[in-house]
Amino acid sequence: MGRARLARLHGIATSYEPAPGRTVHVTEDTVVAVLAALGVDASTPQAVSEALAAHAETAGRALLPPTVTARAGRPPRLPDLPEGTTLSVRAEDGTLLGAEVRDGTGHGDPQGPAALAALPLGVHDLRADAPDGRTARARLIVAPGAVPAPPGRSHGFLVQLYSLLSRRSWGMGDLGDLADLAAWSGRTLGTGFVQLNPLHAAVPGRPTDPSPYRPSSRRFPDPVHLRIEQLPEYAHLSGPARARIDELTARAGELRDDVLLRGGLIDRDAVWALKREALELLCAVPLSPGRRAAYCDFLAEQGRALDDHATWCALAERHGTDWRGWPGGLRDPRSPETARIRHRLLDRIDFHSRLAWFTDQQLAAAQRAAREAGMPIGLVHDLAVGVHPSGADTWAQQDAFAAGMSIGAPPDAFNPRGQDWGLPPWRPDALAATGYAPYRELLRGLLRHAGALRIDHVMGHFRLWWVPEGRPPTDGAYVRYDGEAMLSVLALEAHRAGAAVIGEDLGTVEPGVREALAERGVLGTSVLWFERDYGPRAPEDADGAPSPAADAPRILAPGEWRAACLATVTTHDLPPTAARLTGEDVALRARLGLLAAPEERERARASYELREWFAALTRHGLLPEGTGDEEAVVKAVHRFLLRTPARMVGVWLPDAVGDRRPQNLPGTTGTQYPNWRLPVAGPDGHPMPLEAVTSSRRLRALLRELAPPT
Repeated sequence: MGRARLARLHGIATSYEPAPGRTVHVTEDTVVAVLAALGVDASTPQAVSEALAAHAETAGRALLPPTVTARAGRPPRLPDLPEGTTLSVRAEDGTLLGAEVRDGTGHGDPQGPAALAALPLGVHDLRADAPDGRTARARLIVAPGAVPAPPGRSHGFLVQLYSLLSRRSWGMGDLGDLADLAAWSGRTLGTGFVQLNPLHAAVPGRPTDPSPYRPSSRRFPDPVHLRIEQLPEYAHLSGPARARIDELTARAGELRDDVLLRGGLIDRDAVWALKREALELLCAVPLSPGRRAAYCDFLAEQGRALDDHATWCALAERHGTDWRGWPGGLRDPRSPETARIRHRLLDRIDFHSRLAWFTDQQLAAAQRAAREAGMPIGLVHDLAVGVHPSGADTWAQQDAFAAGMSIGAPPDAFNPRGQDWGLPPWRPDALAATGYAPYRELLRGLLRHAGALRIDHVMGHFRLWWVPEGRPPTDGAYVRYDGEAMLSVLALEAHRAGAAVIGEDLGTVEPGVREALAERGVLGTSVLWFERDYGPRAPEDADGAPSPAADAPRILAPGEWRAACLATVTTHDLPPTAARLTGEDVALRARLGLLAAPEERERARASYELREWFAALTRHGLLPEGTGDEEAVVKAVHRFLLRTPARMVGVWLPDAVGDRRPQNLPGTTGTQYPNWRLPVAGPDGHPMPLEAVTSSRRLRALLRELAPPT
């Protein structure tokens, strides 16, 4: 009982429900391990008693929690305070405000916390002084009630940038290609946005993990996405440097042709080897006075975060990419040994800092191209749910991460073994202690050049499934986060950037989470194939048609969809629509041994679902061409999306050109399937460069279905 109570006090759930009405209890060993990761010893009954006593003493003396939140126009959320406690706030702009608690709570008292309801938006310093001499300080986050809404209704492309090569890129899609796609689609097709995969910095190595969802750092983008020729210094190369970069350009052309003409896979490591050498040459070119001033401003603005990131990159060149195996003193970014080696590695630190600046500039140019093309949103960046345990962020912010833990998902009907994503979680107590500074800084960086932000596994703002290292994902536990504080930080930074927010809320979502997100203006993600009524099924569906199976979830009619969402037919983790229509998705999973049932049964289930959808599309008058025309069905499912009230409608770019191959096949390794390494291709599997994509008859015909009336 004591251990369970201690777990509850630290936000650890001791049970979970993998299915309605079924409760699974977390093992004692897991509870002990998770508490240990939060700095709490619960290994023995005596340790539990001491931890409970220490918690009670700390809570009894604390006047304020480390972070306090308030919504604009409302008083802050404060605990009961002793009568006569004085409160003072030093606002971000230096303004000093004060109040006195007279009735012990301040509720309804014009001189109490309610007097602080007029605070400006921002992150302020709050101080409480009690009559008994106790003093406390806290960060006070005052946030808007909601994130900005997207400007009107719009449609746009969803694309994995690496997969979209042009005839100018160096073997994978880059930021020059992104700017071209945005400028062309905005001006020609009237698209309102381009949603991207995460562009976070990867952990370097051979081979580099190609997944954009296991980055070294989420705070800085990866320079592998740079368009080398568009850097101003490129024009000033001469002599041997010019000859060498011309050689590198020629070799890059071979990489590009290998992908586009010879069926090769995207080789991120080979691309980076060429770009890295080119960037060494470019960084030797002196910056012009104006460029130097802009670079210095960037360094000052990014501060210690960039210095840490660049230092990790420099140290990784010497000692390998897993900082946990570095010489002892270098494992601590604040140690005297690390301070000394920073001075010895100034040139390398400057090199990696300059690459971050180059990438930031080209991201800004891509967003500028999107907005100048008339896009009301422009770029939609993607925030991965976590970072690699050996990368730059975990080295620089060790106190913020729970050592020995990994996030994932508990067992459910779709994955009875659960999931372990190999990503260390943030410690909720550490976030609160810093006023959520790591999250604030992360969001600020991502939103610099974005019209909107997609957040992977947005449910992590409320709880995450922690798995102790070395144990199966079935031996995990949910750990609670302060959802109100996390969403307040999100609302504040999105407001400052003028950006909308899309939450990826697919899969298991605990009750109340979608409602809380909607209240704060965070759009959800609605995927066509999953939008069904999973409650008890009525004898007839919403359109009055007979139900083909009494126990099958009913397809939602367009008017039943939520408006506050990004609606799409498929995603990077799902089969392209053409593969679903032809049965190639089942065949692929059968070849790889991924089917949960015999192939015949899986094919029958997939065929039944398609017949359901054909019937629904026909009832709504969306498929006049009939079911025998693949392109017509792809158009019809997108017409269906247009009938919904969704604020944003996304087109998976491979769907628009008839690609059959998923970009990622969950449950496979890189040796089983080329996850994250495929170029966009046509129906025949032949890769399509950006130039062919933009001239695709099939793409243009589909987008005419989505274009607003003129």
